[in-house]
Amino acid sequence: MSSIRVGMGYDVHAFVDGRVLVLGGVEFPFPKGLAGHSDADVLVHALMDAILSAMRVGDIGELFPDTDSSFAGASSIGLLRIVASRMAAEGWTLVDADCVLVLEAPMISPHRDAMRSTVAGALGVDIEFVGIKATTTEGLGAMGRGEGIAAYAVVLLERVVA
Repeated sequence: MSSIRVGMGYDVHAFVDGRVLVLGGVEFPFPKGLAGHSDADVLVHALMDAILSAMRVGDIGELFPDTDSSFAGASSIGLLRIVASRMAAEGWTLVDADCVLVLEAPMISPHRDAMRSTVAGALGVDIEFVGIKATTTEGLGAMGRGEGIAAYAVVLLERVVA
């Protein structure tokens, strides 16, 4: 018998000058980065929240609080590895993850495979189990005005129950 759970995550960060843009663990050649306590990888933050949600163990704000200076500038991919270790320790297996970035720029498609590979590596799964895509808002709202990037993620986890 197995237990199957779905988790959903969402995150948003504003653009700021003077930071490197990191999405899915990949550095993008872009004039602005994202504001945040860690490297502000909005895609990985949404994905971690989706995993933690499916496990019913809270969220990244509880696990990696921005009041803890040890996480200042932290690699979100490194934090994802911690979440993946906890997932495995509690008997969960990632069946599938699907992520959507909402932004006007930069273009995601030239970097999609590198992002999928980096995220899959951190999770310890094959790249085929990680989907990443992007959409625009056709100029509507904060994302449409190019003020930042939002991300959604949904995961399916399975745990074999004896």
